[in-house]
Amino acid sequence: MESSESQLTPNILAFIALSNEYCAAMENAASSTPAEFAQTMLRLLPRIYISASDIPNAGFGDNDFIEPSMDEDMYNAVNSTVSALFGEHDTYLEVFEEDMKFSDTPIAASIAEGLTDIMQVLYNFVETVRNAPNALIERAIDTIAEDFRNYWSRILCNQLRAINALVHSGVLDQENY
Repeated sequence: MESSESQLTPNILAFIALSNEYCAAMENAASSTPAEFAQTMLRLLPRIYISASDIPNAGFGDNDFIEPSMDEDMYNAVNSTVSALFGEHDTYLEVFEEDMKFSDTPIAASIAEGLTDIMQVLYNFVETVRNAPNALIERAIDTIAEDFRNYWSRILCNQLRAINALVHSGVLDQENY
């Protein structure tokens, strides 16, 4: 592949924009009601999934090209904010956990932790591609696409399922929530 040939397709540009929008929504979660925040996630998560699914593997080889930018303090602050926002409704039963095969007891998971894990991936990606030349962006795209297929696509689907259940149960719409 010619290095001058840009792989920044409209889908990749949309994915970058969606990643940025998701990170902003997570960072601003404290200014939302639980219902508003859940609706925002229900709007963003499927779009991110579709956009990430459509990123082809261009085969740039080095699939480890996203710089860690989100530090532990930021991760913990966002996770705590989202956890507090959902309160007692932050925990759901995880049925797709690999260890579930060997367990007689249900495995609980946290919506906040899953959403923050996704944010960490997308935040690091956005920070890596910000002001980077196209050749480096293309390598980061390969990395994020590979990570999506191997890791965070499952987390995204689990969060979507849990948030969907919360929204459609009506528990977030209660006035005393």
